Amino acid sequence: MVGRYFLITPTILAIDLITQRYIKMKSHLIAIVKTITAGCLLFMFSKTEAADYNIRDFGALPDGKTIATASIQKAINQCSREGGGRVMIPTGKFLTGMLALKDNVELHLERGAVLWGSASKDDYGTSKGEKALITAYEVINAALSGEGEIDGNGRAFLKGDNAPDRPVLISFKRSKKISITGITLKNSAFWGLHLLYDEDVVIDRIHIYSHANFNNDGIDIDSRNVTISNCVIDTDDDGICFKSDSPFICENVTVTNCVIASNCNFIKMGTASAGGFKNIAVSNCALRRASESNFRFWNKKNLGVIDSISGLAGIALEVVDGGAMDRISISNITMEGVQTPVFMRLGSRSHPTGSLRNIIISNIIARACSPIPSSITAVPGFYVDNVTLRDIFIEAPGMAGPHDAAPTIPENEKAYPENRMFGATLPAYGLFVRHVKNLTIDNLVLQLQHEDSRSALYFSDATQIKIDQLQAPALKNTSPVIMCDATKNLSISGYIAPGVIPLFLHLRDARTSRILLVNNDWNGVQKIYTRNAEVAPNAIMQK
Repeated sequence: MVGRYFLITPTILAIDLITQRYIKMKSHLIAIVKTITAGCLLFMFSKTEAADYNIRDFGALPDGKTIATASIQKAINQCSREGGGRVMIPTGKFLTGMLALKDNVELHLERGAVLWGSASKDDYGTSKGEKALITAYEVINAALSGEGEIDGNGRAFLKGDNAPDRPVLISFKRSKKISITGITLKNSAFWGLHLLYDEDVVIDRIHIYSHANFNNDGIDIDSRNVTISNCVIDTDDDGICFKSDSPFICENVTVTNCVIASNCNFIKMGTASAGGFKNIAVSNCALRRASESNFRFWNKKNLGVIDSISGLAGIALEVVDGGAMDRISISNITMEGVQTPVFMRLGSRSHPTGSLRNIIISNIIARACSPIPSSITAVPGFYVDNVTLRDIFIEAPGMAGPHDAAPTIPENEKAYPENRMFGATLPAYGLFVRHVKNLTIDNLVLQLQHEDSRSALYFSDATQIKIDQLQAPALKNTSPVIMCDATKNLSISGYIAPGVIPLFLHLRDARTSRILLVNNDWNGVQKIYTRNAEVAPNAIMQK
C-alpha cells in the first residue's frame, strides 16, 4: 500500500497540474478570442464607416448625353461630409463638367467606366484651383483609382498653340496626401495631370494618352514629396515636366519604371524655374516614339530630322527663369525616336540668371534621329557647374557637311530653350559644351549611322573638364575628334582609337591652356593635336 501510494501520488499531482494549466490556457484562449472578435467588429465597423456612394443612386445616367455634373458632385459632397469613403463610377459613359474633389474622398472608376468631358466651356465654371475636368483645392487625403477612363474630349477645345480658356484634365492644387492609381487619362484639352503646390503625392500604374490638342503635356509637377511609378505616358507635348512657377521649390520627387512617348520633350525640368528643382531622381524609364503626331511635323521644318514622328530632347534640364537646379540624378534610360538625347540650358529669359549644378546622368542608351547633338550651355558670365555624364551610348545619324563643322553659334541668352534654339546644327555630332565648369565625362561611346564632318566633342569657354574612356568613330576628313576653344584645365585619358584617326585634338583661342593627355593609346592616330598660332606651345602636356 505504501509503495502504491507513492506511485499514485505523483501521477495525481501531475494530472492536477495539467488540469490547472489547461484552465489557465482556456482562460487565455477565451481572452484571445474575445480580443479577435472585438477587433473584427471594430474592423467591420470601420469598413461600414467608409461607405461607397454610387453616382447612379444620385441620379447620374450612363448614356453619355445627359449631363451628370450635379449628381456626381452631390455624391462627392455627401461622401466627404459623412466622413469619407468611395464615390463609385460604375460601368458606362457619364457626361460631366468640372468636378471638385473633397477631403477623404476616393473617386473610383470601375472597369468600363468613362467620365466624358463636356464640350461646353460653361460647364467648367470657376474654381479656387485651376479650371479642370477634375479639380481639387486645399484637399487632404483624396484619391483617384480604378480601371476606368477620364476622357477630356479635348478636340472640342481645339483653338491653337497656347490658346487660353481650356480646361486641364486633372488638377490638384495646395493639396496633401494624394493618391492616383490605375486609371487611364485621355484626350485632354490642355495639360493632362497638373500637381501645383501639393505635398505627399503617390502616382502609380496610370496610363495617359493625349494627342487631341496643342500643349498636351502628360504630367506637370510643381510640388514636393512626389513618387511616380509604373506609368505609360504617350503625349503630343512634354511627357513628364517638372515646373516651378513661383518661389515654391519642386523637390523630393522620384520617377521610376515608366514608359514615356512624346512629340516634344520626354523628361523635362523647366522652362518655368523661379523656385527651382532640388533632390530629384528619375530612373529605369524607356523613352519611345509617340503613337501619332497631329501638330508637330518636325521633319518638314528644315531641321534635318529624319523621322516624321519624333520628340525633341530625351532629357531636357532648363533653368531660364531664375531659380536653382541642384542635386538631380537621371539613370538607366533607353531612348529611341528622340532628336537630341540630352539638352541642358542655363539662360536668362525673364529673370536674373539662376544656377544649374550637381547633375548626374548615367547609364543611357540612345538612338538619335536628327543632326542636333546633345548640348550643355549657359550664357556669358555664368556656368553650368558640376555635371557628370557616365556610361552613355549614343548612336547619331551623322550626315552633316563641312559647312556645319565650324559655324558661328549665337548666344541667344533670352531665347526659349529648345534643342534647335541655336539652329539646325551645332559643330559637334556628339556633345556641344559652352560656358561649363567641372564636367566629368566617363565612358561615353558615340557611333554614327552615316559619315559626318563635325567633331565628336566641342568645348567653348569650358574649364575643369575630365574625359575618360571616350570612344568615337574615325572621321574621313580633317575635323578633330575633340575641338577646344577657350578651354582650360582639360584632362583626357583612356582613349583608344577605333581605327585610323587623322586628327585627335585641335586647340583654338589664346585662352586655351592646361590641356593634359595621360594614359592614352595613340595607335592609329595620325596626328595627336594641332593648335592655332595664338595658343601657347606649352598649353598641352602629355604623360
